[in-house]
Amino acid sequence: MSDELKQTPFSSSYPDGVVEWIDIFGYAVPLTWGDPNVECAAVRNQAAAFEFSMLLKWDVEGAGAIQTVNNIFSRDISEMKPGTIAYGVVVSEAGKMVDDCTVFVYGPELVRIIGANPIVGDLLDHYRTNNVTISERCDELAQLSVQGPLSREILQKLTSSDISNDALRWYHFITDVDMAGMKVQISRIGYTGELGYEIMLPVDSAQAFWDALFKVGEPLGLLPAGAACVMMCRIEAGLIMGEVEYDHTMTPYECRMAWSVDLNKDNFHGKDALIEAQKNPSLNIVSVILPGEGEYDGVELMDNNKKVGIVTMAIPSPYLDGQFLGLARINRENSSVGNRLDLSMESDGQAEIVATPVYDPERVRSRS
Repeated sequence: MSDELKQTPFSSSYPDGVVEWIDIFGYAVPLTWGDPNVECAAVRNQAAAFEFSMLLKWDVEGAGAIQTVNNIFSRDISEMKPGTIAYGVVVSEAGKMVDDCTVFVYGPELVRIIGANPIVGDLLDHYRTNNVTISERCDELAQLSVQGPLSREILQKLTSSDISNDALRWYHFITDVDMAGMKVQISRIGYTGELGYEIMLPVDSAQAFWDALFKVGEPLGLLPAGAACVMMCRIEAGLIMGEVEYDHTMTPYECRMAWSVDLNKDNFHGKDALIEAQKNPSLNIVSVILPGEGEYDGVELMDNNKKVGIVTMAIPSPYLDGQFLGLARINRENSSVGNRLDLSMESDGQAEIVATPVYDPERVRSRS
């Protein structure tokens, strides 16, 4: 681990054996414990735990909390009940992507927005209504994702609170849950396409929680997982990532986020530009199956010797028995399922566009 990178709340809890670390927002985060395929298999068949503490977390508090967030968020949260979560986007005044974020509604005077771009905080401050305070809490809160078909069984062993599907639905959360003797927030969300939960708790409780989790989870096959595993799962599940699938030149209509834009809500930051942008989006994000093995990230996709797209990230997909699967940014007119495109590299085959997502397209497992 580089001495120049900050440790995360769970760093001291990680078992020995991290093979490689990467830099995420200035934090040292495990890339893998040695075999991402083994870690991915745990997500798909048992459970795995990985950390998202490095994400930015803004608490918006006061009588105007709902309005302040509504002023910048693409979805209308004014009618959301306490304990519900909305996934959507924040855009620039020009209607271009700034971040894809999750919004947690605690009540009319407290909303938390989680994202990865500091500009979100700047926009919240700009649109702050009277008597609203905004606090960035990344350094105070640890965030651990527990994903996989046995995640509920494992977490239920740590609490007497009911976290069944009926009690805690997808995109809902519960606060002040007593779990292993600690007060935590537990949310039914994830970034893998599996049944899963995210646990949020004070930083000083992180190590004790990790120890308690793995004490009950290891007998059921729980493994720690790194960023490489997360990338494999999210590509199979067709989940986008900022500065990979989208950047500041693209609109939500060009990165599979059109569904999250509510143009019927009152005016919000970038709305006028989005009204125009929806008329003629030029790009699409698609899944592509790639031939053989190779370094496909950034490879251009060609049609009649003309560049029509780029592979944003590709992985050997365990779900597809090791075939290389990628997400790609492609001109909309070339993005139909079944279309085959040439690669800007020596290859015996082509990239084939397939339906997104490849894994569990109806999200049955996430909702189960």
